[in-house]
Amino acid sequence: MDDLLTTKQVQDLLKVDRTTIYRMLKDGRLPGIKIGQQWRFSRQEVEALLTVGTPSRPEPKPNTAVSTDVLPLYCVRTIQGVFAELAEVGVVTTDMDGNPLTSISNSGHFCNLIYGAESGQRACMSSWRDLAQSAEKRTPFVPCHAGLQYARARIEVNEEATAMLFAGQFYVEPPDPDEQDARVRELAYKHGLDPVKLAEAAQEISILDERKRNEIGAWLERVAHTFEHVGRERADLLDRLQRIADMSTFNNVDA
Repeated sequence: MDDLLTTKQVQDLLKVDRTTIYRMLKDGRLPGIKIGQQWRFSRQEVEALLTVGTPSRPEPKPNTAVSTDVLPLYCVRTIQGVFAELAEVGVVTTDMDGNPLTSISNSGHFCNLIYGAESGQRACMSSWRDLAQSAEKRTPFVPCHAGLQYARARIEVNEEATAMLFAGQFYVEPPDPDEQDARVRELAYKHGLDPVKLAEAAQEISILDERKRNEIGAWLERVAHTFEHVGRERADLLDRLQRIADMSTFNNVDA
């Protein structure tokens, strides 16, 4: 044990404070051995540092990597639900791979039938993924796999694409009856649904005029920006909490 030094001895030898010792431990410049709640350091390793010097290291940048964890889903669901009711459309928030982070707010009967089938749910998620990955930052209305229209907005936190917000389940113009019948039969066959019930549900799909579509597009932008703001605030909070957790490790470095 004569070749092992305490934290205080290392501080004295290197002429640095406890915070620097902690940083050197964390980034690997100073190997240490934890015995119980105390750190011990190899004299040989410390003397090697004295030989080569201990160059200063800049403060690490805050962790800006983001994930869907930065979006508080209880808040997202509430805002999304209000938006869906006001706009009278179906709304869902997904990750960038099309996996839903929320249930679909105000979903119509037609989409509920399709989404209720396992294969239909996979088709919806695949459609959301394709729309997310092919989307520009903000885009106009685009069709899903079932032929219904969606508006979409990318949610970015700290300049990272984090999630997608979709508002849709409507037509932009009356569909051709023959084309709609053919599509309904195809969807019913593909997903094992009753074609009569699906056809009846298709008659309930809304047709939105240009004014309504413009309103939805504007609201969608505002909601997406709100989610981005909330996400940034939460990301900053999580980063601060991580720093506090890291410092708790430092407190275990013995004096």
